[in-house]
Amino acid sequence: MPLKDQITEDMKTAMRAKDSARLLTIRGLLAALKQKEVDERITLDDAAVIAIVDKLIKQRKDSISQFSAAGRTDLVDKETAELSVLEGYLPQRLGADEIAAEVAKIVAEVGASGPGDMGKVMGVVKTRLAGKADMSLVSAAVKNALAK
Repeated sequence: MPLKDQITEDMKTAMRAKDSARLLTIRGLLAALKQKEVDERITLDDAAVIAIVDKLIKQRKDSISQFSAAGRTDLVDKETAELSVLEGYLPQRLGADEIAAEVAKIVAEVGASGPGDMGKVMGVVKTRLAGKADMSLVSAAVKNALAK
């Protein structure tokens, strides 16, 4: 079953269970998916859905850090609940060791040698590891590999 269909089914389940917090998060996700489809006149595949979920997760993490700094624990709790719902739609993430191995392989393939080649390496890395790894960890691994 495509991921978008799974999200729609989860929305129906949340409606039946009267789980308003989960329902609100899923509706927001579906609205973001629909907006992307309408704006670009495309039908989203699983990779595009995962990219949007990643974007929403990043927004939630940023909000959590901002609300924590402001001492708004009520909003931190709300954003954390939304974050856990969204993370349920991501595939299993690669660990730090697996990311480092992939990055090392890509650096060798591209022939990169130094921090100046980071853009070239990141272009390839983003296409291969999109949705499979946290891109902040990937970026750190690329910097580390090119510093050697």
